[in-house]
Amino acid sequence: DGLYNVGMSIAIAFFGLTALMLLTVTDVITRFLGMPILGSYELVSFMGAIVVGFALPLTSWMKGHIYVDFILQRIPKDRAGVVLVMIKIVNILFFSAAGIYLFVKGAYLIRTGEVSMTLEMPYYPIAYALGVCCFVQCMVLLSDIARIVGGEYE
Repeated sequence: DGLYNVGMSIAIAFFGLTALMLLTVTDVITRFLGMPILGSYELVSFMGAIVVGFALPLTSWMKGHIYVDFILQRIPKDRAGVVLVMIKIVNILFFSAAGIYLFVKGAYLIRTGEVSMTLEMPYYPIAYALGVCCFVQCMVLLSDIARIVGGEYE
């Protein structure tokens, strides 16, 4: 498990995805019967953000992302590590900026009291949760750099 509690991430992403699917199926059935679920669009949006946010660091930790490595195949093996580290650093900068932005946005959403239109659910918990996910992603990327430097990275 190391830096990241894999079980918690799987549980949150699994619960969110399961709830999202159940809500969508139920909403389709109830719409057919003329009784749509109030706020289903908002709930699906919130749950989708949670699923993606919590799945991102875990997928990165497990190297489950699809990426094109044709550039790395053309670079001598001793220099490929340097390129990978540079890519990881750029990713850390991106996710750090995204995490900071989401925390600033969360504070703004608290200050303004902004809520969803139908269910009047506050947006700020989602912004903060996604900000935390971005910082966890940074830790995963830092651990990748440590493994690359230590020669343990595939």
